[in-house]
Amino acid sequence: QVQLVESGGGLVQPGGSLRLSCATTGTDFSDKAMAWYRQAPGKERELVASIITDGSTNYADSVKGRFTISRDNAKNTVYLQMNSLKTEDTAVYYCNGDPYYGLLDPWGQGTQVTVSS
Repeated sequence: QVQLVESGGGLVQPGGSLRLSCATTGTDFSDKAMAWYRQAPGKERELVASIITDGSTNYADSVKGRFTISRDNAKNTVYLQMNSLKTEDTAVYYCNGDPYYGLLDPWGQGTQVTVSS
């Protein structure tokens, strides 16, 4: 069974940084395009960043230049380095498959990121 376990969230001041991790089991991780999503209160879940198997990445315009997605196939883990955080980055962050290549089921519990002074 697929399991996605996100971690690394927390409370940070505007301008600060966080690094999120997502450990995966139950899937052939090295052959899977992965992505980070987020859902803010009262809003729909949105795609933040994705990374395919060759290491190519894509980012939402709102995070481009501030966030970096990476993966470690040996550890079956995908990361999201978040710098220059803004209050509008506050959300629950989830990892899953890239939507074009296919989602994994079920979703993990997510990790809360709160950016506040």
